[in-house]
Amino acid sequence: MPATRLMPTEESADLIELTREIVDKELRPHAAQAEKDHRFPAEVFRTLGQAGLLSLPYPEEFGGGGQPYEVYLQVLEEIASAWAAVGVATSVHALSCFGLFTAGTEEQKQQWLPEMLSGDLLGAYCLSEAHAGSDPAAMRTRAVREGDEYVLNGAKAWVTSGGVADFYKVMARTSDDGARGISCFLVPADTPGLSADVPEDKMGLMSSPTTTMLFDNVRIPVERRLGAEGDGLKIALAGLDAGRLGIAAVATGVAQGALDAAVAYAKEREAFGKAIIDHQGLSFLLADMEAAVTSARATYLHAARLKDAGRPYGKEASVAKLVATDNAMKVTTDAVQVFGGAGYTKDWPVERYMRETKVMQIFEGTNQIQRLVIGRALAR
Repeated sequence: MPATRLMPTEESADLIELTREIVDKELRPHAAQAEKDHRFPAEVFRTLGQAGLLSLPYPEEFGGGGQPYEVYLQVLEEIASAWAAVGVATSVHALSCFGLFTAGTEEQKQQWLPEMLSGDLLGAYCLSEAHAGSDPAAMRTRAVREGDEYVLNGAKAWVTSGGVADFYKVMARTSDDGARGISCFLVPADTPGLSADVPEDKMGLMSSPTTTMLFDNVRIPVERRLGAEGDGLKIALAGLDAGRLGIAAVATGVAQGALDAAVAYAKEREAFGKAIIDHQGLSFLLADMEAAVTSARATYLHAARLKDAGRPYGKEASVAKLVATDNAMKVTTDAVQVFGGAGYTKDWPVERYMRETKVMQIFEGTNQIQRLVIGRALAR
């Protein structure tokens, strides 16, 4: 059963209905097979792009949808409820445009943002390294200025859409001044010297390639640096606040999908002469799952409304990411339990939902890092 939504405008309500139509027709029927085949669904992203769903939170003047985050995140949740990998890549695309929109000059935005938001291009985000995940200030990928260019060398790990994206937002070290020695660059995918390593062999999100991106004397014009030298980590961390809301919405969508599957199964499956949903033990389990999904949605919407109002929302974004992903892990695990032995087979989607959710407690800042962020905010 689709989530009950109270949208802020009639236009946004229509946007949700459009998303549901696309999801039911173009995503839901193909997700399981594409995941099984480890196939990146390029055609799905073209469909989403043509419908304007890849650029919703950015202004119309640059080709975006001009929608508040409150609306964008609910669209993202609808997408993820059918296909988590597509939801994650959509969220990462929005994140990859964030640096240009917030730190780029007017000239840079006019030159590149319309193309990035056109729906024809997909973006990726390069922050982590093999030895620098939760501690991005320890990164070693370096950008050395030579005249009017920077020369990038190194490797960026865990890149969602790596090797299939059209552009990359890249953080690289421009000095040895710790966290203040990192700068941000916008790198087109066809730049000589940029390549993707073999994709990771993952537990879930099989149709979304996750790769290490390799930088071998990659030359980037100075005008492709976003912000001043040394602003890179600040740009990256500001983007992560918004990105965490995206992952909270994705996790909530997967949890909603698992809940819907569990409720439908519990109405059909009988034990001891009646539908298993009519047994109190199972009914209470489903009730707890519903409460978890509803509360997760409330946390990300609260943070989104703060962001839309121009108020600080970093702590609330961490709360949303923490609550939504932990709740989704429990909901998807319980969905497998509802299905019993059948849930442990690949004949049903709930085992996939469970596998997909685990990484959401890890990326965009582990949930231990979220607790650190929240604790520091309370201390202030």
